[in-house]
Amino acid sequence: MKYIKIAIVVFVIGGIYLSCERDDLCPETTQTTAKLVMGIFDVAIPDDSKNVFGLRIQGVDNDDVLEGYNVVTTNSLILPLRTDANETKFKLHQNYAIDDNGTPNDPDDDFATGNEDIITITYIKEDVFVSRACGYRTIFSNVGISIENDGDNWIQLIQAENDNQIVENETEAHFKLFH
Repeated sequence: MKYIKIAIVVFVIGGIYLSCERDDLCPETTQTTAKLVMGIFDVAIPDDSKNVFGLRIQGVDNDDVLEGYNVVTTNSLILPLRTDANETKFKLHQNYAIDDNGTPNDPDDDFATGNEDIITITYIKEDVFVSRACGYRTIFSNVGISIENDGDNWIQLIQAENDNQIVENETEAHFKLFH
């Protein structure tokens, strides 16, 4: 009886496995839409990596803070790009903190402190079919980044690693941010 149960289990598992086609499963190793990777460097010593302290990132016209970037210290950024538009905007807020204006029980008069810069990332997107199970992934080409100048920018320069910068993998930095 024990052998019959084992045979039934093996038969069921084997049947499920053999009934799946290769395209029915998307392997975890399959490359999907890549995020933009940016190293952060010292503007005075361009070869030296430099931390940004108290960094908070959120999309423009979006109150949601980018996951992993709510008042952090970092020397690199990994930013998702919109696949439904040809540009993505982010607010990068250095030394972010909330000042409660001396009234901790009244959030209505609270305000953010620190220095906020807004960057605009522009690109041409191309959707590439991967497989039936994995669907499409987007490759971004002609990627450029501009900084809105408000006279008090903490970001001094953002420089592409290559001409006609392409974002299709996350294994290396695409841009350098200098501050």
